[in-house]
Order: sequence, then structure tokens, then C-alpha cells
Amino acid sequence: MNVTDYIIKPIVSEKSFNEAKNSNKYTFLVRRDATKTDIKNAIEKLFNVKVLRIYTAITKGKKTSFTRKGKHTIDQSYKKARVKLMKDQKIDIFEEQTDDKKKKGKK
Repeated sequence: MNVTDYIIKPIVSEKSFNEAKNSNKYTFLVRRDATKTDIKNAIEKLFNVKVLRIYTAITKGKKTSFTRKGKHTIDQSYKKARVKLMKDQKIDIFEEQTDDKKKKGKK
């Protein structure tokens, strides 16, 4: 498997922007089978940064619907990774979006 296949997308929320700005932590949605080492290698390769620490969490969720044919269950769980970088490094994806929000608010 390619190293970059483990990262699905960045999680864009108010909390993730505050963490990126204040504590240099960036949040990503990752594959369920990704380990911390896989995530670290993928982030370092994609964004050319040095990863200091990785925090992972699996959010469990189920969606159950009842039909005429019986019970139908869809697993909606996901895994997210919060990546802490060295002090002087940043990921441009999060920085550009915060600058755009500030520009829109001034108009």
C-alpha cells in the first residue's frame, strides 16, 4: 500500500483551526487500519514537515434502520488523528483557510 493512502482528508472545524493556531496540532481523517507510524510517515511525506507526536481516536457509530426485510446496519465509525508538529513548522492547508475567513469578515 502506498504511504499516502492512509490520509483520507483533513478535518475542518472551528476546534481544529484553534488547535492549529494555538498548539500546532492538525486533525486528519485516516483509515481505520492505519497505525501511528503509518500516519507519521504519510504526513511527513505529503507536507514535508517533522511530526513530533500523534494522537489517534476511533469514533464508534452505527446506523440501524428497520425495513420490511429486517434490520439493516451500516457502520459509520471513523478514525481521526491529531498530529503535533515541531514549533516552527506549519501545514499550509489550514493556514490558507484561516486567512480566507479573516478576509471575508473584514468586508
